[in-house]
Amino acid sequence: MPIDPSMEPMLEVFIYETTTLLDQLDEILLESEKSKSFSDDNINEIFRIMHTIKGSAAMMDLTGISTLAHAVEDVFFIIREHPEKMAHIGEAIFDLVFQASDFFKEELESVQNTHEANKDPSAIIAELERQAAILNGAEAPAPAQTPAAAQPAAAASAQEAPSDGSYRIRVHFEEGCQMENIRAFMLLSQLKDLCDELTSVPESPESDSSLCSEIIKNGLLLIFKPSVSVAEIYQVIESAVNVASYEDETPAAQPAAPEQPAAEQPAGSTPPPAAPEKPAAPAASSPAAPPNAAKVKQSLISVNQTKLDQLMDLVGELVTTESMVVSSPDLKGLHLDNFYKSTRELRKLTDELQDVVMSIRMVPLSGVFQKMNRIVRDMSKKLDKEVEFYTEGGDTEVDKTINDAIGDPFMHMVRNAMDHAIEHPDERIANGKPATGKVSMIAKNIGGEIVITIADDGKGLDTEQIIRKARENGLLTKPESEYSNKEIFGMIMLPGFSTNKEVTEYSGRGVGMDVVHKNIEKVGGTISIDSEKGKGTTFTIKIPLTLAIVDGMELAVGDTVFTLGITSIQRSFKIYDDNQILHNTDGTEMIMLSGECFPLIRLHQLYNIPTEITDLHDGIVILIENGENVACIFADELLGEQQVVVKPFPTFLNKYALKQIGLSGCSILGDGSISLILDANNLLNLNKERRG
Repeated sequence: MPIDPSMEPMLEVFIYETTTLLDQLDEILLESEKSKSFSDDNINEIFRIMHTIKGSAAMMDLTGISTLAHAVEDVFFIIREHPEKMAHIGEAIFDLVFQASDFFKEELESVQNTHEANKDPSAIIAELERQAAILNGAEAPAPAQTPAAAQPAAAASAQEAPSDGSYRIRVHFEEGCQMENIRAFMLLSQLKDLCDELTSVPESPESDSSLCSEIIKNGLLLIFKPSVSVAEIYQVIESAVNVASYEDETPAAQPAAPEQPAAEQPAGSTPPPAAPEKPAAPAASSPAAPPNAAKVKQSLISVNQTKLDQLMDLVGELVTTESMVVSSPDLKGLHLDNFYKSTRELRKLTDELQDVVMSIRMVPLSGVFQKMNRIVRDMSKKLDKEVEFYTEGGDTEVDKTINDAIGDPFMHMVRNAMDHAIEHPDERIANGKPATGKVSMIAKNIGGEIVITIADDGKGLDTEQIIRKARENGLLTKPESEYSNKEIFGMIMLPGFSTNKEVTEYSGRGVGMDVVHKNIEKVGGTISIDSEKGKGTTFTIKIPLTLAIVDGMELAVGDTVFTLGITSIQRSFKIYDDNQILHNTDGTEMIMLSGECFPLIRLHQLYNIPTEITDLHDGIVILIENGENVACIFADELLGEQQVVVKPFPTFLNKYALKQIGLSGCSILGDGSISLILDANNLLNLNKERRG
């Protein structure tokens, strides 16, 4: 069913809020499954999540999502109202709610891509109804109905209504929540199935955004005749998103909640409270929500990523323009003390602005880690393997763009660990290992980059098998005996390289680690592999904190200025001793440093740049490193450290494959000239290929 065009403005907010709730749901389910039970807090939170998704989806007219959320809500209503029935919960309930979560995610993706959602959740709903029947016992059926209907129907009639049957409740939304008219419509959508009659003041709030001011001032007045107990109406209002307070305005002559003898209370229902549990809203002359509620909600807002990208671009332009002003050739030879004092203050402010904007874009890796946790859980069941998943450093933050880019590579690596590496329990025991395998994912912030290790204690990589596969595919470029273990491990990241003989649901299709390698390289990262046969494998991934503005070292080669990322530089030094310079039989040069030999890359030769500095004693040598690759580069001189804004090359230069020759972009310097940004990773790979 296509999305109603009138709801298009709400689509992005709906997808964002629902995705956030589903991430929370998965986290709660994984935690509860490990303890094999639901805590009271988790039950209430799942009920709230389902209730919110149900209402939001109903508002968007997404029937499949709304109906399924309703069915999950039914089950957790029973669990919440009757904790003693927790003993009847089996593992099936976890699988069912995970299936529901997956259904929601698939439908959201479909809505996002095609603006349609057409999948049928009836099979999952039928199983949820069966679980509800089990929880209710042999006497209770398990129809798919609202939580309110799960209580005995007598609950509605056991409570006397006002003389005309109508109740009046005024609801106030949290200050600053925005789109109050849509919030009001969402609440009405949640209540309509629980009422025989339902109207509001203002009426049809979703029809006019100008009604927001009226709702902010006077609140939303609900006038209704319930088909269930008023207590359940209170429950819905209390659990609704962005409701700050509410008050009962039913006339005193028509009491909203006449007292009943305790013996007449139906099981599972509660009488409506004499006063709402939430604080009543102030009088109409001062309808603001309680100060605390407003402060809490105002602490977080969601912003479209496009706006953040635009803000980052503007800050980059500001940094560049500020450098151009300070470095203007018109200022040469002038002594302007006040001007330079002002520019120092400007530099301080631009640095602070840049730090703030960068921090806004930073997101924790916990979301990525959580998805990996789910993958391990699902694959453990499908592959019949016992695996413990350990994470550390989920609070480590990276740029949002990088965070989005690394999700798929990490997912593939964890799947590989589960499918290829971790053995079945019987095999592990036979090899003297614990029956339960281990997969870990650890992130650390080291300097200007994030280091993430993904490790397992499985089979490890078989160097003989990898070499044999490489030989069959014609990938060897030198005698087999000359390959180090690290070089052999690196072969699994070559295009189409796979040692898995069988195509499974998870791997063995010839597309794998090469895609992982490319995706990590796209965000300026590197990946290295260490493994021991029979013991396990560790992947070490290094990625930059951000891609937009980098701390770089400027190098001069002739009249050309290059910028090299500070994080790639190990050290720089002058050569005074001829014994440090070695020559291979193929004519390539090596530099001896602290007892180790490193290949030398002369930038003026690589890029054919005219320069008078060709003697190694006259220039500067910089040792660079990325992953397992290390080399020295030779330049005329170091010009100093400089923050630069990374700009991609124009698209018409793509045909020259500049990235393959070690250039990742360009930047505008303070004097208006262009600096080419060196990509240490591609530079080292290029050198490695040329050496063969």
